[in-house]
Amino acid sequence: MTRKLLILFFFLGSFFLHSQNLVWKTDMNDAIIASDAQRRPLLIFFTASGISQKIQNDIFATPDFAVWSRDNVILVKLDLADTNMSDTAKEQNVRLKNALGIDELPQVCLLLASVKKGKTTFNNLGIVPFKQSGAKGWIADANLILNP
Repeated sequence: MTRKLLILFFFLGSFFLHSQNLVWKTDMNDAIIASDAQRRPLLIFFTASGISQKIQNDIFATPDFAVWSRDNVILVKLDLADTNMSDTAKEQNVRLKNALGIDELPQVCLLLASVKKGKTTFNNLGIVPFKQSGAKGWIADANLILNP
């Protein structure tokens, strides 16, 4: 009996540890290259310091989101108030935010990026709203945008 419990705890523990290790890219150029190579859309999380962490706690910190994101998107976190970011990168991120119609923070946008002959093109798939439906509801909304 104790052996079965130990095995169960080992598997559950490793699952939860693995699920919390999300890899968020913070450089758009790296994210675009990964998206193009893996043929997966970008999930861009626009945020800034002092902004509510509710979406991070209720959605991004869940095992459901970790499994879904690993299989479906390239995660990108753009902190528009990051003081360690170069002025060029900050300006690029603000231009992207404005081009995608992001008017409030935090916000999540899904888009396709491809590179052909050195030119990057974007296809805005949509904004995933944050509702109180939890991670499964949020993932269902994101899937509707990815697979209309």
